[in-house]
Amino acid sequence: MRAPAPAFAANLNDATIESARGAIGAGLLDAVEIAGEVQLHVTREALVPALTALRDTPGLEYQQLMEIAGVDYPDRVERFEVVYCLLSLTRNHRLHVHVGATEDTPVPSVTELWPVAGWLEREVYDMFGVLFAGNRDLRRILTDYGFRGHPFRKDFPLTGFVEMRYSEEQKRVVYEPVKLAQDFRTFDFMSPWEGAEYVLPGDEKAKLPEAKGAPTPATATEIQKAGATETPKQAAPAASEPYAKKDATSTAETGAGRNESAGAPKPADPDVVPTKGGGQNQ
Repeated sequence: MRAPAPAFAANLNDATIESARGAIGAGLLDAVEIAGEVQLHVTREALVPALTALRDTPGLEYQQLMEIAGVDYPDRVERFEVVYCLLSLTRNHRLHVHVGATEDTPVPSVTELWPVAGWLEREVYDMFGVLFAGNRDLRRILTDYGFRGHPFRKDFPLTGFVEMRYSEEQKRVVYEPVKLAQDFRTFDFMSPWEGAEYVLPGDEKAKLPEAKGAPTPATATEIQKAGATETPKQAAPAASEPYAKKDATSTAETGAGRNESAGAPKPADPDVVPTKGGGQNQ
């Protein structure tokens, strides 16, 4: 099923430009196609008649004002450009209408054609400082009412002596002197590899008594000192002792793995005859 609205086609641009030239007349400065969209440049005096013609002329019928944008060209004689974005619902087509302005030259308001323009013109005025003649409520809408300058001009100071905040007591935005609350600090500019000659903040905690819990691991120096003061080990027994203890290196010498209990006496060997001096003869 086909959509009820016609699909957008680039071939409508040429017909739109020709229809706009005939509807606007001498108030049209230029009509070009850039990036697939139509741009109409008109004079300030012909702005309202041009937008009226674009809205009411059969074949054009741009019923809706979608947006009003501002552009800043600091190198131009007329620094600002106000762009009106229009939409034709019957033709499913868009175009842009451009008009130049300066800081002191007001642009005619189009609130009589589209009431929504009141909010859009306030945004352009707030951000760029462009004046609109005929707007009955031309106030700031994005910044505070006491804000000085216009943000998109980028000509206001980034630092100053006052700061603003919202006051819950007064229920409004208030301006106060700048407060830089921070502790007084001194800098010695010492090399970090040399080390400070004074106790750094936090190092004093190392001298506090050790808290309950797991002990602090000993350092290598403490371990070395403890090894130097350790008592000497007992000398190994002489080989002449009858019960000299030997280091066991296998299960045969230690008796590991045997089932006999440790307390049971061992049977005497009948072939072994005891001799004087503790020796044995077979």
